[in-house]
Amino acid sequence: MKSFIVNTNKKIEMVNITAHVKKIVKDLGIKDGVVTIYVPHTTAGITINENTDPDVVIDVLTSLDRMVPSSGKYSHAEGNASAHVKASLMGASVQVPVVGGHIQLGSWQAIYFCEFEGPRNRKVWVK
Repeated sequence: MKSFIVNTNKKIEMVNITAHVKKIVKDLGIKDGVVTIYVPHTTAGITINENTDPDVVIDVLTSLDRMVPSSGKYSHAEGNASAHVKASLMGASVQVPVVGGHIQLGSWQAIYFCEFEGPRNRKVWVK
């Protein structure tokens, strides 16, 4: 298992981490199997989505904010309840097949770290 740090710059953003995952798969010498990418944070998540049109990322974040607005009637006193809910909706991990030493993503897919309470330095684990 290896980890790396994602430095986020905004309160809410999606960061393409595909290159980091590819490098770790190569460094670990994984030839065939499944790689799990896990985010050990309660206000961040991970997803796989389109990597070509940047409007997709904007649409995902805008839709999440519409569904779970930052200001609302939340019981959690720290003021970051919406970040917790968005992280739960996105999930804490994804799995990707590895064949011949290469992760198997679709033509338009990338792995995204999803920040919901940045900017921060966040850890991602790959196994």
